Amino acid sequence: MMDEKAVLESALRLKARLEREAEAGGYHLNPDDEMVVSLMGGMVQNMERFGYMGCPCRLLEGDKFEDLDVICPCDYRDMDLFEYGACYCSLYVTRDVVDGKREVASIPERRLDKEERLELSRKRREDPEAAGLKAWRCKVCGYLCGREVPPDECPVCRARRDRFETFNYKA
Repeated sequence: MMDEKAVLESALRLKARLEREAEAGGYHLNPDDEMVVSLMGGMVQNMERFGYMGCPCRLLEGDKFEDLDVICPCDYRDMDLFEYGACYCSLYVTRDVVDGKREVASIPERRLDKEERLELSRKRREDPEAAGLKAWRCKVCGYLCGREVPPDECPVCRARRDRFETFNYKA
């Protein structure tokens, strides 16, 4: 078991890495550094305990397969960002939150129970479009992604969400 100092050091290293990765991918970490370091500490402890970075704000099953949907970044991040401006634990936030144009409020839990998660996973494999996934294309650079909503910002050219269009991938 790591002591508090080791957890803090690991949390600070993880924060630096996730900041680089988030910005490179068109995402933003919460500007509240103290809160972010606290969340990183929880992820470090989850990594030590379970072997993966499960969301520190959720109860984990302790089985990687069952927790895949809540390994950071979780499956719910993008919809939470779209609807609320922040993910469930508020680690990731939109540009509007970073710029002070939007406040972060309470985000409801959208994680389904175990049986529902398995059924949704099966549906997405069989027919992604019927399960709510769409293909989105950045009209500026052509970047493609498959998800429920377009990203807040294109990870390639930094174009905003309104520059995305749905893309027919069944041609």
